[in-house]
Amino acid sequence: MNALARRLRRNDCPGVEMQLAGATVVCDPSGVLYAPSERLLVVSDLHLEKGAAFARRGMMLPPYDTAATLSLLGAALERYDPARVICLGDSFHDRHGAAFMPAVFREVLVRLMTGRDWIWIAGNHDPEPPAFVGGETLETIGVGSWTFRHEPSPASRIGEVAGHLHPVAQVSAGGRSSRSACFASDGDRMIMPSFGVTTGGLNVLDRAFHGLFDPVRAKAYVIGIAQIYPIPFRSLCR
Repeated sequence: MNALARRLRRNDCPGVEMQLAGATVVCDPSGVLYAPSERLLVVSDLHLEKGAAFARRGMMLPPYDTAATLSLLGAALERYDPARVICLGDSFHDRHGAAFMPAVFREVLVRLMTGRDWIWIAGNHDPEPPAFVGGETLETIGVGSWTFRHEPSPASRIGEVAGHLHPVAQVSAGGRSSRSACFASDGDRMIMPSFGVTTGGLNVLDRAFHGLFDPVRAKAYVIGIAQIYPIPFRSLCR
């Protein structure tokens, strides 16, 4: 089963409810976060048009990433029907991604955005507003008890929701190990998994995550094929 097939199967898996800064959110196996009280869906690091960005630099990747990522995003939007969507930065792989996006993909994206408040958080890959697709671009936004930004800030903690680090967890059991994308949270703050189908990941035990979470309460909400598995950081491996 290839990676895309696994992601498509996860669209039928149940999400996990948790408390984040005192309010209920759902970690969905597709990689999106949903806040029922706000009818808010959050997605991070789409990296749309990554294949095209690499091609412009003379490095060829299979040119299917944008279509596959938009298909998965569309399925999540259909499932939750949010009134507002926040994309937590690096939505496009570079600052030219939206302008150079083929019309067929741009039309799909605009259709997904229609009828919703759509917020683009500026990322390090896409610091400028995306061309020709609409929506509002911000550095940060506060909703309820949460603050949304692209890169986690060591000075912040309670209520921060960020992306950028592409968290993954390594789990070992019975002599076997597996690695999967995850939501990382201690109940106060969260770092979202990368949603793009061709993006890599960084182990949550990497030094880049040090100091971001309470070490006793930190958990990786690991995205499996059948469900999400909440696993304490202390039970993970490098």
